[in-house]
Amino acid sequence: MLQITFLEAQTPRGTQSFFDDALSAMDRAFRQEEFTPEDEYYLGRAVAANILSVYKPYTANPELTRYLNRICQTIVINSVQPVIFKDYSVIILDSREFNAFSSPGGHIFVTRFLVETVASEDMLASVIAHELAHVMLKHSTGIIDDFRLNDEMAALAKKAGDLSGNTEAAARLMSFRNSVSAVVDVLFKNGYSQAQEFEADREAVALLAAADYYPAALVEMLQLLQQVQPSQKERFNATHPSPEQRIANVTGWVYLYRVEDTRSYRVLRFKNR
Repeated sequence: MLQITFLEAQTPRGTQSFFDDALSAMDRAFRQEEFTPEDEYYLGRAVAANILSVYKPYTANPELTRYLNRICQTIVINSVQPVIFKDYSVIILDSREFNAFSSPGGHIFVTRFLVETVASEDMLASVIAHELAHVMLKHSTGIIDDFRLNDEMAALAKKAGDLSGNTEAAARLMSFRNSVSAVVDVLFKNGYSQAQEFEADREAVALLAAADYYPAALVEMLQLLQQVQPSQKERFNATHPSPEQRIANVTGWVYLYRVEDTRSYRVLRFKNR
């Protein structure tokens, strides 16, 4: 299990302040039936901190990060959910893995190796669209909805509170930490369910079409994954169903969208990224 850390903490005081804000927000979330966009943001920040405790951000080429964020904004502006509590954002991870992650609240992570390996902007857009789909479909918070209904976890939280002498505060802390751990486990070990991955692929195709990207770029991306995946040890295999299964599902969906192929207009922009 990864150690639970929190983003935006340059000083001990800053760490505690951010932790208190996040815990307060999640305390409210656990007292109500649904997560608000603000709740998702704070949960996502904590999950993002864990991702950044494993991977370093790639900072040598800020323009490349801006380029990916412009792609992201093009997609979300044309989506049914263009506004969230904080802006959607993309960070490049300095890693030789071929992978991408997302956390609640609109945090998208793409590895440097993936960015350098793809052959077009539309393929990059397909990766970002797939991760955005996980966020917009609330797959991570759905996992937590199941998690917080687990009687065993509730009992552990209560036990922690009893042992500490501060039942309510410790139970809240345990619930928050367990929630972050549940999402981190999905991203790094267990993976989303096959149904969720297929659902995210289908939503990604719709997002690409709405933004005038080439929907079949997702198929091209999955075909590239077929070639790259044998060289990857564990990460990507652990968090996705096989590319073959995804290609079979996506191929039928892309033909539902009649989008003009404008990829040639983006060749120079991609080359100069």
